[in-house]
Amino acid sequence: MKALRCNAFGPIDALRVEDIPAPVPSAGQVLVDVHAASINFPDALMVQGLYQVKPPLPFTPGAELAGVVCAVGDGVAHVKVGDRVACSTGTGAFAEQAAVDASRVIPLPDGMDYAAGASFVLVYGTSLHALQTIGRLRAGETLLVLGAAGGVGIAAIEIAKTLGARVIAAASSDEKRALARRAGADETVDYTQPEWRREVERLTDGNGVDVVYDAVGGQYAEPALRATAWRGRYLVVGFAAGEIPKLPLNLALLKERAILGVFWGAAMAREPRQLLADLQQLAGWFKAGKVKPPVTEQVPLAGAADAIARLAERRAMGKIVVLPRG
Repeated sequence: MKALRCNAFGPIDALRVEDIPAPVPSAGQVLVDVHAASINFPDALMVQGLYQVKPPLPFTPGAELAGVVCAVGDGVAHVKVGDRVACSTGTGAFAEQAAVDASRVIPLPDGMDYAAGASFVLVYGTSLHALQTIGRLRAGETLLVLGAAGGVGIAAIEIAKTLGARVIAAASSDEKRALARRAGADETVDYTQPEWRREVERLTDGNGVDVVYDAVGGQYAEPALRATAWRGRYLVVGFAAGEIPKLPLNLALLKERAILGVFWGAAMAREPRQLLADLQQLAGWFKAGKVKPPVTEQVPLAGAADAIARLAERRAMGKIVVLPRG
């Protein structure tokens, strides 16, 4: 079968499409014919050796996919051959077939196509976990989303609106801010401007926001923390800007702010029942039309490396989907 391969940690353009043996599912695993796989920011970090998880080399990147079950290992009962499924894989998605732990496989919700299914589990699971479980976002509160036009950013906007919150979306271009508004953002700010925090404060009548969803980090983190209200919650989701910020802890003291880490993958490995409950909740919201994966582009396997590079350089919006069989 064909797969995108990382043979050594390094430049993204070193990734190559190669022919490798098809995987065989072991006990507790499911073999899936991959119809679509989406690109996430950790993919770009992982192939460069910059992610907190470093898979053994060589490996096939790609953390989420959708497709059809073609074989099951011993002990798998909740899916069968022929089922349409979505999966969170960690690695291995950018290939024609993937062997996935059965605990990471869910039936594809009715009405969801493969491209949307491949863009669903990780970004929506991360954002629901961040906002509902960690941030305890409540109806009537105000959320600030950094990197609002990315996959997790759009998911955060849709989930926050479903929870009844007001959303201020921060993004770097008119095009990205327009996408955030289409996803449901109430207000937008250009966080490339020097005084963008003042605009957030103006939009909240000087009070600041209740919760910050930060998947960007870098130079944007401290102004975002300063823009939180009394006892505001600052969610550390990721570092798409490439720099891990060093925040002055007196900012937490001055307004009794909480700085909260969000590591969805580790949390779900520890709490698989919560993962299932979250995904069932999200599937219900999808069926009700409250969330819709923001697929903005679809590329063949040969175009995956270029697409990963564009995402790493923050030149992409929404979700880019790879079609291994296209």
